[in-house]
Amino acid sequence: MQMSRTSQIVAGLVKLIDDGLLKPGDRLPSIRAGAEQYGIAKNSMVDVYDRLVALGYAQAQRGSGFFVTTVHRPRAIEERRPHVAEAVDLVWLLREQLDQRYVARVGDGRPPPSWTEGSELRKYLRPDRQREAQIESGYGSPLGFAPLRERIAVMLAERSIKAAPSQILLTHGANHALDIIVRHLIEPGDVVLVDDPGYYPLYAKLKLAKADMVGIRRNADGPDLDDFESKAASGRAKVFFTQSLAHNPTGNSISLPNAHRVLQIAMRHDLHVVDDDPFADVTPAASPRLAALDQLDRVIYVSSFSKTLSASLRCGYVAASPRIIDALVDVKMLSIVNSSGYVERVVHDLIASGQYRHHLKRLRERIKVAHGRAFELLKQLDIPIFGSPSDGYYLWGQLPDHVSDLEFARAAAEENIFTAPGSVFSPSRTLAKPHMRINIAYVNDARFLDFYRRYVNRSS
Repeated sequence: MQMSRTSQIVAGLVKLIDDGLLKPGDRLPSIRAGAEQYGIAKNSMVDVYDRLVALGYAQAQRGSGFFVTTVHRPRAIEERRPHVAEAVDLVWLLREQLDQRYVARVGDGRPPPSWTEGSELRKYLRPDRQREAQIESGYGSPLGFAPLRERIAVMLAERSIKAAPSQILLTHGANHALDIIVRHLIEPGDVVLVDDPGYYPLYAKLKLAKADMVGIRRNADGPDLDDFESKAASGRAKVFFTQSLAHNPTGNSISLPNAHRVLQIAMRHDLHVVDDDPFADVTPAASPRLAALDQLDRVIYVSSFSKTLSASLRCGYVAASPRIIDALVDVKMLSIVNSSGYVERVVHDLIASGQYRHHLKRLRERIKVAHGRAFELLKQLDIPIFGSPSDGYYLWGQLPDHVSDLEFARAAAEENIFTAPGSVFSPSRTLAKPHMRINIAYVNDARFLDFYRRYVNRSS
């Protein structure tokens, strides 16, 4: 399509300014002079100058005409701001995980579909037909589907966490919950304490928020208390993000004494604690939970159904004090309006029908069997395991000292094997010794076992 005469003139003037032939502060011809110069009507010349102003190339000064302004051209889409580029760099492993080209997925963060949506649960992953017609077309309460929140309140009570349905906010999974918490609590420049190693997608969210991340060493029984005390005592931190149970990536869970001390330190230094518990439904209800000890005073509790039902069934929740929930509801409405009432009804129906409890019983048994098999295989490979994980999907395997975890991951990828290098899980991207996160469901893949033996022998 041929460019209009007006557009041609605008493009020509923009080029003159870009090339420096017209400089900031130069006065442009008057509307009459410009119209005569370009052979167009005066109203067309007005349109030319209006477009230049809109593009940021010119400014109007009443009574004096139009002048070239200091040009602030918009960045090209691919030119990301530094903090955005850092955040994207932090989640490269997530991008690889979502790529389905890998034939072996020992580093995957998700369970195999045969454990969840592809299992016996498949036929139940839809709302009851009689109730399906009752789904309203409106957005519903921003807190989320009320009957599901009521069910969750009962589930929390089984974990010794007392929360009214009004203290529960439904979200698009745990990641969305963490996102709105970060938006509410964190300002640019705030110091935020995180597990090290820990949940790397959280690091990316904090980079986007321009927070200053400080890692807290993670021991097999929870956060290193001396490290936590020392860094909390600086007085600069305002929140600590952690995963107490079936920790990602180490798989270990916090001990009761450690949990008590974490809360004492948080209280002493006036810290909020955000505890992400995505494996809540497969860990014992009596496990030491910070939210149970604290009763949602300064602890913000996050959980999800995505790790137990389906990675594509995005449904999670936040439980917190009424004041925190009120603020998070506002952030949720401003960012996405509301979560999916349809998905929330699917989850509610699974719980109310008893199918979810039956599914969890089978899933726990699968996890138990896979843990035993994984420990035996890794022992044969002479891969030391950190701590004694018994729940969740992850083990933290130590690579030989001479092996680079990143080079190992690159070499595995060349053979269509997806692995998760340990350094990705550290906010500083460094570890004292090379590790990798291992998914217990995939570690028995013969292609991975063969690759590992060949690579380690070749690089020794």
